[in-house]
Amino acid sequence: MSESPQFRNFEEIWPDYYKAMAGKVPRDTLLTALEHFERENPNQKGRFAVDLGCGEGRDTVELLRRGWRVLAIDGHPEAFERMLARQDLENVELLETKLAKFQDIILPENDLVNASFCLPFCLPEYFSEFWEKIVQSIRLGGRFSGQLFGDRDAWAKIPTNTHHTKEQAEKLLEQLEIEVFTEEEEDRKTALEEMKHWHIFHIVARRK
Repeated sequence: MSESPQFRNFEEIWPDYYKAMAGKVPRDTLLTALEHFERENPNQKGRFAVDLGCGEGRDTVELLRRGWRVLAIDGHPEAFERMLARQDLENVELLETKLAKFQDIILPENDLVNASFCLPFCLPEYFSEFWEKIVQSIRLGGRFSGQLFGDRDAWAKIPTNTHHTKEQAEKLLEQLEIEVFTEEEEDRKTALEEMKHWHIFHIVARRK
């Protein structure tokens, strides 16, 4: 029997999650954001991304491959151990890593904040302030790519998670120009093979 959502301790399962994610392709939201950047200015060099909740590096590696400078941030040290051991890690001289919890992160000015499936794990009492930090850190013309979890998601019952209604998610994006906002709701397995009801907002948005 799986653990009750109300008592799930995610800190204990992140290493297993990183192992399950090994070899996975970059997230579609990141790829869409990168396509928009390249369509606007295919020859621009020196772009800088912050990859929040970078995990074992599935998105960081793609950013580095395309020549982006990357600050990869995660709250668990094993994330960086796995990332730095990857055989497909290129341009490591463009990579900086930082171990930090959401509430302690200071975000530098950037062209992209990528937050693939990590923001729901920001404690609710810190989320609003941290979201404002994200928006304000993105340069004009820069982008946010990532996910928010909806209020009908099975993990919405967990008091340490942050979930949003569709209206709340849209309000968070008022300072940005929405390029992708896709709502997904279905029953399927997690990376750790547990059945779960998912309610997700997939987002790409540009700083106006």
